[in-house]
Amino acid sequence: MLSEVLLVSAPGKVILHGEHAVVHGKVALAVALNLRTFLRLQPHSNGKVGLNLPNIGIKRAWDVAKLQMLDTSFLKQGDVTALTPEQVEKLKEVAGFPEDCADHEHLAVLSFLHLYLSVCQSQRALPSLDVTVWSELPTGAGLGSSAAYSVCLAAALLTACKEIPNPLEDGEAASRWTEENLELINKWAFQGERVIHGNPSGVDNAVSTWGGALRYQQGKISSLKRPPALKILLINTKVPRSTKALVAGVRSRLLKFPGIVAPLLTSIDAISLECERVLGEMAAAPAPEHYLVLEELIDMNQHHLNALGVGHASLDRLCQVTMAHGLHSKLTGAGGGGCGITLLRPDLERPEVEAVKQALTSCGFDCWETSIGAPGVSIHTAASLDAPVPQARDGL
Repeated sequence: MLSEVLLVSAPGKVILHGEHAVVHGKVALAVALNLRTFLRLQPHSNGKVGLNLPNIGIKRAWDVAKLQMLDTSFLKQGDVTALTPEQVEKLKEVAGFPEDCADHEHLAVLSFLHLYLSVCQSQRALPSLDVTVWSELPTGAGLGSSAAYSVCLAAALLTACKEIPNPLEDGEAASRWTEENLELINKWAFQGERVIHGNPSGVDNAVSTWGGALRYQQGKISSLKRPPALKILLINTKVPRSTKALVAGVRSRLLKFPGIVAPLLTSIDAISLECERVLGEMAAAPAPEHYLVLEELIDMNQHHLNALGVGHASLDRLCQVTMAHGLHSKLTGAGGGGCGITLLRPDLERPEVEAVKQALTSCGFDCWETSIGAPGVSIHTAASLDAPVPQARDGL
C-alpha cells in the first residue's frame, strides 16, 4: 500500500454528433469535456475507510476490521466481471443500506465499496484510507459524471494498492498512465459504472479514461487520433427530461414514418463521419475554414434532431440567443431540454464571449466556458492544481 496522498482527475463527456442515431446502429462521436472530477486518496492508520462526496452531501465511514471479517468471497479477486443482482444486495448489506434503497447517491457509495473491496483484496489486509471526490460536473445532466467518478476511483485504488505504478516522476506537475494501465483502469471503472447504471454502453468511462474523442458504433469503441481541443460553451437549460421516453419517441416515429426518419438517421451518420474527417484534418493543421464546416454540421444536426422530435423550446431559445451573437449550437445527449453546446471560434474577442454568456444566463440557463478533447484520467501533485480546484472542494 502506498503511503502518500494521491490526487487524481478525470473528464466528463459530451456527445458531439450522433445522439439518438447511435441507438439505431449509426456512428456517434463522444468527446472528453474539460469539466473534471477530482479525487483525493489519503492513506492512514486509524482502522477506518472513509468516503466523502461533498457535492451530494454524503459522508460515510466503515470499520476496516469489520469489513475484513465479512464474507466478500462473492467479489472474486481481480475478477473484472459484472455483479449479479444477488451480489448487489449483498453489497448493500455490507454498506448497511436498507434493501429498498436505489437512489443515485446510494449507488455511488455501493460503487465505491465494490471497487475498494475488489481491488484491495490483493492486500494482506484491507487498507485504511480516506477518499474525497468532488466535481465541476453537474450530476444527472448526461455529462458522464458517474463515469468520471468511477474512473477516478479505479485509478486511485489500483495505484494505492500497487496494482499499477504511480506514473508521476519527480518534478512533474501531472502525468498519465501507460496504455496497458489505462486498459485496466477502464475495465474496473466499467464495473463501477455497472453498479450505478446497470447496463451502460461503456462509452462514458472510455472517454473519461482516454480523453480526446472516441467513435462509437454498435458496441465498438475506437479513439480518434489526437483531436484538437475545441473551446465551447456548455449550457444546461435545467429542463428535466427522460432519456428513456425520448429514445422511445424516436423509435415510434421511425416505425410510423420509416421513409422519412430512416434517411434522417442516415444523414446524421454522414454528419458524424464528416465531423470525424474534419477533426482528423485539424489534428494535422487547423485552419479557419475548418471551424466554418464544424458550425454548418452543428446547425444541420440540430435541425435533424428537431425533426426526430427530441428538441425543446428551451433548446430553440438557446440556439436563437447564440445565433444572435453569430455562434452555432446544438443539443447534446438525449435532448428534450438538458444540455446544449456552442462552438467558440478561436478568433472570438473576449467581450463577445462574455456578452453571449450573459445573455444565456439571463434566460435562466447555467453556462460554463470550457473545452472538449480534454486529456483523460490524470494524476497530479497537490501544488499543481489551480487554486480554485481545492477551494471549490473546501467550499462544498
